[in-house]
Amino acid sequence: MLFWLGQKYQHLSHEGGCACHSLRAQQLFARVDKGLSRRSVLKGVAASLAAPVLGMVSPGFAQSPAKPILLTNVNIFDGTSGKLVEGQGVLVEGKFIKALVTSADTVADADVVDCGGRTLMPGMIDAHWHSILAGISQIAAMTADIPYVHLVAAQEAERTVLRGFTTVRDVGGPSFALKRAIDEGRIAGPRIYPSGAMISQTSGHGDFRMRTDLPRTAQSDLSVAEQAGISAIADGEAEVLRRVREQLMLGASQIKIMGGGGVASAYDPIDALQYTEAEMKAAVSAATDWGTYVCIHAYTSAAVQRALACGVKSIEHGQLADEETVRRIADAGAWWSIQPFLADEDANTYASPEQRAQQQMIADGTARAIELGRKHNVRMALGTDILFNPKGTASQGKQLAKFARWYDNADVLRLLTSGNAELAGLSGPRNPYPGKLGRIEPGAHADILVVDGDPLKDIALIADPERTMQLIMKEGRIHKNTL
Repeated sequence: MLFWLGQKYQHLSHEGGCACHSLRAQQLFARVDKGLSRRSVLKGVAASLAAPVLGMVSPGFAQSPAKPILLTNVNIFDGTSGKLVEGQGVLVEGKFIKALVTSADTVADADVVDCGGRTLMPGMIDAHWHSILAGISQIAAMTADIPYVHLVAAQEAERTVLRGFTTVRDVGGPSFALKRAIDEGRIAGPRIYPSGAMISQTSGHGDFRMRTDLPRTAQSDLSVAEQAGISAIADGEAEVLRRVREQLMLGASQIKIMGGGGVASAYDPIDALQYTEAEMKAAVSAATDWGTYVCIHAYTSAAVQRALACGVKSIEHGQLADEETVRRIADAGAWWSIQPFLADEDANTYASPEQRAQQQMIADGTARAIELGRKHNVRMALGTDILFNPKGTASQGKQLAKFARWYDNADVLRLLTSGNAELAGLSGPRNPYPGKLGRIEPGAHADILVVDGDPLKDIALIADPERTMQLIMKEGRIHKNTL
């Protein structure tokens, strides 16, 4: 029996309901929790870090280049301009772009890579990603040893880079260890901006407990999802402050809270408001004290307006916001992180008419929301929100290319590079990767894609990275080179 929950993830679940709230998910959380003893964590991390020995990491990743790399014969999309820059090459030294050089210039002691007139662009950024559970099915996660879950996450991290995504903003889940292993160069993967556990009220969209787990008392253990670091249930200002501060202690670059319901959730109908203003302000206050911000799961106008009134800086989803609410997002200078929840060929099929109607409501809301966001010049960010879908992760670029229905190709690419980089940088002093992201310019992180074709003319090129992306570099390290 399934608990029919969460339009947020229904389009990615193969069982007709919200992946994160299903009975199988509860069993998975129990397994993860049972496996997260100190010894199991060490085993899991050791298994993940052994991945290079198993041949998972590409040979080019093994060492940082000893000499500068000069990429020549390219047409450059710099992350901001709507036109390609011709007649210049890109000099990479260490982790950063050293300079843009003309075709007539020579650089001593540099390894020269002739890109054959292809397009060079910044690595892409997914503004709404779940690093730990995106690439594993519920069944596999439930039946496998816990170290296998770590290995799958590490493997999916490399695949994420090989799809051209060199940075992700992780908005829920215990990705701190994976981030550390990637940052230390032990495994291949994107740089991760982690939120840690999703902060939720009792009965909120991050409350994964069964009805039989209630009532909660002072003597109750934390739920399995909480112990695993997937969510943190907090009621009242004091508890909210504690849970937010815990995520900051673990290294969260931003905080994720749940401010509204899911479309088919068992406990939280979509119109339900979650967190009082006092509680929400407590989360914002704790994050602000650490120089960072709060992002919020919210669909409806009421949920979004409350979040804005409390100082939340990023709205996640928001497909049901009306025009007045969109104006308020713009006036507040907040960000709107939206996902391509569409009733199209990639959407799930649902058993009941009610579910199909809800799916269509969100799809219609997605189109309307993007149009309103453009009309009122809202700061938009693009993400996928893929979860428990190992086959679906391959469509990461395809999903984001769908935004070309509303934006010019150049605008889509800007949003996926320098635009999403601005949102990531909103974490201020908690930014784990200070410096310029999503741009091709001197001093920027050397995250570079060389694409066979012109994505400004054909955005579908980002949907087929295995064929079109001839060179993929992150922080000066080459992860793929078929030139």
